[in-house]
Amino acid sequence: MARIRVVLVGTQHPGNIGSAARAMKTMGLSRLVLAAPEKAPDRDSYALAAGADDVLAAATVVPDLAAAVADCHFVLGCTARSRRIALEQFDPRQAAALCEARARAGSEVALVFGRERTGLENHELQLCHAAVHIPANPAYSSLNLAAAVQVLSYELRMASLAASAPASGPAPAPVSATVVGDGGDRREPPASHAQMEGFFGQLGQALDAIDFHKGRTPEAAMHKLRRLFLRAQLDEREVRLLRGVLADVERTAMLLAAAQKR
Repeated sequence: MARIRVVLVGTQHPGNIGSAARAMKTMGLSRLVLAAPEKAPDRDSYALAAGADDVLAAATVVPDLAAAVADCHFVLGCTARSRRIALEQFDPRQAAALCEARARAGSEVALVFGRERTGLENHELQLCHAAVHIPANPAYSSLNLAAAVQVLSYELRMASLAASAPASGPAPAPVSATVVGDGGDRREPPASHAQMEGFFGQLGQALDAIDFHKGRTPEAAMHKLRRLFLRAQLDEREVRLLRGVLADVERTAMLLAAAQKR
């Protein structure tokens, strides 16, 4: 649980920050990160924290989601189900099992919640490895921020307790993590979120250098490539190898362009 952080993005009401801190503490979570909150925690935050003052006081404030998850190896975004989102989607119980397994293996894990009114924006969801959807009543699916944090915090605690309990009888079938990767028995540390973003930036430059998109907008291809490489759960050595390949691609493209100008 110590390797799992809750990230609130663009929180609009300080009271919701306190309520989320309370929801976290009741389930044994203590790491709260606030990404670009509209207002800093205030008196209402502490009033609604109802004793979770330590979680609130220790909360880290960062300018955006990328900064909040830069050192993470596994990022899940809580969002409404949508066919437009090119992400694997899990229910809270599946997501909690994945988070607990990755954290137990030594990875830094982030569970991300969006704004009260509009949730996470598409460019923020692109920073996530997968999505979490709470299957609320479709006729009335209005779940406030703190309630959503409570649901996921509860499932995380249950997953942690189940993993810590002594085995009795046949083990339950594990939740498949092959979609998003489970780290396996790698000897190299998994690539951090910041390392992956650096790789994606260089990948975009290399594709531009070889005119891969041929006048088409690059967003669609880059979104698919992001999903592909995030599913692969690359380690640090693999990212270094791929960036070396991209560096050679860019260098070759520069030499060809210079030759064509002669």
